[in-house]
Amino acid sequence: MISTTSSRQLLALVLAAAAISACTAETAGKAAEKAGVNVVQPGAPGQDSKVLPADEVPKADDGEYTDADVRFMQGMIRHHSQALRMTGLVAGRSGSEDLPRFARRIEISQQDEIDQMVRWLRDRLQQVPSVGSGAGHDHGGGALMPGMLSEEQFAELEQAKGARFDRLFYEYMIQHHLGALTMVEGLFGDGGGEEAEINKFVTHVDADQRIEIDRMRGLLARMDG
Repeated sequence: MISTTSSRQLLALVLAAAAISACTAETAGKAAEKAGVNVVQPGAPGQDSKVLPADEVPKADDGEYTDADVRFMQGMIRHHSQALRMTGLVAGRSGSEDLPRFARRIEISQQDEIDQMVRWLRDRLQQVPSVGSGAGHDHGGGALMPGMLSEEQFAELEQAKGARFDRLFYEYMIQHHLGALTMVEGLFGDGGGEEAEINKFVTHVDADQRIEIDRMRGLLARMDG
């Protein structure tokens, strides 16, 4: 049986330990706050990253979508749909093995991105532009987005065959992709691209277009070699 004196000594020890623990936690918390942590925040496509204190880094859900975001998504759906219209010409016209494979990659990636943009707009109860039926082909309705082919350019591509078609396809698709990069730059210039979901999407589009531009320039150089 434990004596009254021993019980009091044991209780004193427990209370002392608790006080020490609380003091230690408080001291550690203040030290961490005082030390601070810097976080590297990636910049918009084409811009440098920034180093920010941890308490200044925006939360993932801080940004809200803007009218500029809506216009971008609506315009990019039509922009992507013309790329699909271009890839639809490859069968029976291309004179190489490289182009059909590359065009198929574009077709898959841009149709997937169109689907994402349509969902984004519908989730926010925004108007989804009409791009025809099937694979989302747009046959010229509305103003042209940057880099989009005119109907005269498209007719030239449609009438070409073999190596002539391949060269025109690469040149016009590079033009088309550069236009998409211009649209991305314009979005950030208009104060858009801050909402977490659209920021992730736009960053992916920017990177993907740049990779494909480099690939097409390489394929064009191979033709000249």
